[in-house]
Amino acid sequence: MALLPGKDRYRARLAQSPQDVAAAQQLRTLAFGTEQTDQDDFDPLCAHIMVEDMRSGGQLVCCFRMLSMENGSEIGRSYSAQFYDLSALAAFSGRLVEMGRFCIHPDRTDPDILRVAWGAMTAYVDQNKVEMLFGCSSFAGTETEEYLDAFAMLKHRHLAPKRWLPRVKAPDVFRFAARLRRRPDAKKAMLRMPPLLRTYLMMGGWVSDHAVVDRNLNTLHVFTGLEIGAIPPARKRLLRSVVR
Repeated sequence: MALLPGKDRYRARLAQSPQDVAAAQQLRTLAFGTEQTDQDDFDPLCAHIMVEDMRSGGQLVCCFRMLSMENGSEIGRSYSAQFYDLSALAAFSGRLVEMGRFCIHPDRTDPDILRVAWGAMTAYVDQNKVEMLFGCSSFAGTETEEYLDAFAMLKHRHLAPKRWLPRVKAPDVFRFAARLRRRPDAKKAMLRMPPLLRTYLMMGGWVSDHAVVDRNLNTLHVFTGLEIGAIPPARKRLLRSVVR
């Protein structure tokens, strides 16, 4: 597969071998802090995007995977469908891609890594004529208290349109849209919002009305959707400028 070159220091490319996928799994294991190697039955079905630091001999600093679907009738085979009732999205007529297992090396804080990753995602979406991007956006830990302002912000500004709204399927969930009555403190909310989710929201993304408590991965996660046609034109141009 063709490379997806980034600018300057970082390069994003598609995994081209089992060794590449294994390297991505090792980075995920490190970033997620799991005892066993982070791998599952979805890995062979996905395209894996790797962001490498060319000043450090091509060290892998970020990775994520993309699972493509022709339309919403295939939504049931997604990773997210294990945790959410996504039957409403079965009516979506365009191509979808599930973005999953996104992680950045825990020792890296350069914001350009995230920019290059999203530029590579944009190139993938353009090349495959994708109309919706979705996935699970995770908060670290399973306690909700420190994220209440963030969840209140999601409730007041970023809930999914009713026609696409995921329903509850997982046995352990936090129904923040129904339970929270507080007005969010915007500063606190954005400080506690995961960077990946923050980027989705800046592009016009939306979330489920509840968070799934995933004790296996020690996370809280919300279903997140982004209709490509809803991304502001200026932001699309910015994302496309990241890759040549």
